[in-house]
Amino acid sequence: MSALDDLNRLSSAEDFFTFLGVDFDPAVVRVSRLHIMRRMGQYLRGLELDGAFEGKGDDEIKVLCAEHLALAYQDFVESTPIEQRLFKVHKDAVAPKTDEPKPDNAFVPLSSLTVV
Repeated sequence: MSALDDLNRLSSAEDFFTFLGVDFDPAVVRVSRLHIMRRMGQYLRGLELDGAFEGKGDDEIKVLCAEHLALAYQDFVESTPIEQRLFKVHKDAVAPKTDEPKPDNAFVPLSSLTVV
């Protein structure tokens, strides 16, 4: 079984921290667990695209994953989920509001209606 297979079987953020041997404050993880895991996924996806996992043994892959989990965790120790804006809801909350053009004749007075 490979290190990546082992990671795929983990079910909680705390399991990832424990398995990879990364120290963490439970209070930070409690508030930002989804954000931390998503950021770690972004970091690892970048590594995967760069071919960083190719030819690496399980121990080396585990070290890479631990380093990137620690980086992701640190992002949320120093910042908040809203400031990091990983999820659409946070991006939309700060996006400039677009003023949709209103039709010129939006109001139709009742006196202009006729019965046929």
